[in-house]
Amino acid sequence: MNTYATTETVDAVIIGTGAGGAPLLARLAKAGLSVVALEAGKHWNPSRDFATDEKSQEKLFWNDERLSAGNDPLPFGSNNSGTGVGGSTLHYTAYTPRAQPDDFQLHTDFGVGVDWPIGLDQIEPYYEEVEQFLGVSGPAHYPWGPSRNRSYALGPLPINGAGQLMERGCKEVGIKTSPAANAALSAGYYQEGVGHRPACANRGFCQAGCNIGAKASMDVTYLPLAIHYGAEIRPECFVTQLVKSSSGKISEVVYIHNGQEIRQRCRYVFLCAGTIETARLLLLNDLANSSGQVGRNVMAHPGLQIWGEFAEDVRPYKGIPGALISEDTHRPKDNTGGPVDFAGGYLLQSIGVMPVTYMTQMARGRGLWGQELKRAALAYNHVAGINILGDCLPYDHNYLELSNEKDIRGLPKPRIYFTNGENEKRMTAHADKIMRDIWTAAGAKNIWAFQRNAHVIGTCRMGNDPETAVVNANGQSFDIPNLYISDNSTFPSALSVNPALTIMALALRTADRFLSTAGGNPRSVQ
Repeated sequence: MNTYATTETVDAVIIGTGAGGAPLLARLAKAGLSVVALEAGKHWNPSRDFATDEKSQEKLFWNDERLSAGNDPLPFGSNNSGTGVGGSTLHYTAYTPRAQPDDFQLHTDFGVGVDWPIGLDQIEPYYEEVEQFLGVSGPAHYPWGPSRNRSYALGPLPINGAGQLMERGCKEVGIKTSPAANAALSAGYYQEGVGHRPACANRGFCQAGCNIGAKASMDVTYLPLAIHYGAEIRPECFVTQLVKSSSGKISEVVYIHNGQEIRQRCRYVFLCAGTIETARLLLLNDLANSSGQVGRNVMAHPGLQIWGEFAEDVRPYKGIPGALISEDTHRPKDNTGGPVDFAGGYLLQSIGVMPVTYMTQMARGRGLWGQELKRAALAYNHVAGINILGDCLPYDHNYLELSNEKDIRGLPKPRIYFTNGENEKRMTAHADKIMRDIWTAAGAKNIWAFQRNAHVIGTCRMGNDPETAVVNANGQSFDIPNLYISDNSTFPSALSVNPALTIMALALRTADRFLSTAGGNPRSVQ
């Protein structure tokens, strides 16, 4: 392989262009830094490349093989990081609830897990900024958590069939609901540096690529803003090495592009490749791991789904997948009104689904095949789902390591061990009963459960103690002063909400903390 070394030294290299990398890239570029983003995937053209076809959209998943182990091995592909300029936001469902204050102090409240080194007060201003920039659609009055300084940028999206049925069932059993916050536009939206984005057309392909830009993926929001301020994005560049100089700082990033090895000199590195690739790259290069915590504390949200068939014509492919939410179970009680037998809590969410995905889940979850599967498939237009998104504790038995198997580049594949603990099992059992009660009250028949875990989180925990954490509260490595991490790998706990909004908010906070140390001259930070 030929090697080419650049002569220019840029201020910062950002590895990854998803929810962690894109906001940070825009912020640093706006501050006047010379910044280069390296993205392993292609730079897609939404109107041309995002067909309304599930199989076609699989190209947006990170499909390099990862090895799953443990009693509850995690599926990857769609339950995973993405590939392409925009990262996993190309195929996220745009569900953007905020974490609540007690999400950040699990250990204080329950004596298990760990607390975050920062609280909601440190993140809340960035939540607000991200919501306004993305054009998040949501209710005028959200009934859970602290009151908000500003309402959502836009009013809520229409409630689709599954949401209407969940609303009906929840009302019958006494559970409060609300239209959910979604980073998809309920009306046209304009942002300086980005331009105009059209309103959601209810195409229903939010679980993959939005071909009109109504969903706020990074490729139509923060990345155009970053380019507007002078950032450079290099697609199809797979990073393999972080080269440390004699000073103990990273001086070069090595990546492969079109079969050629390229070395980019830099003053700072911001690693934003997601839970698995961030930890894998650090382990491959034996970096930032004096704590022994790189790859440790893998978490994955309990995400049990309950499906039912209805007399109504639901059309589960229509509209935003997660139209309705309830956080009445954020800190739930048992049926006597007393404390439950698990730590943390979960949200309830209505869900839509594409046909191939649903058929695959029936084959896996119900064991149906052949004629039985065909008969069940005939009910597709009459099915609706609810799922939970619950906190997950960090355990020593859940971790990532480098395997002996090699990928197509000759690099060790990551192996991820995951087993749900008793806490997650008890939480899931609690939610199973509640969701079945909701669907029964709503008139469902043929109710069935699909067990799953979603959103792989952890591996490079943030904290105040360099012996138990990989980065500090600002995302800066304890070991390497010019290395920062900005993605869901730094989460000390999983939180009981979807991670995307928090990743983006933390990215902006990391950028601001980095810039504030420069005294007006970002290049003096080094």
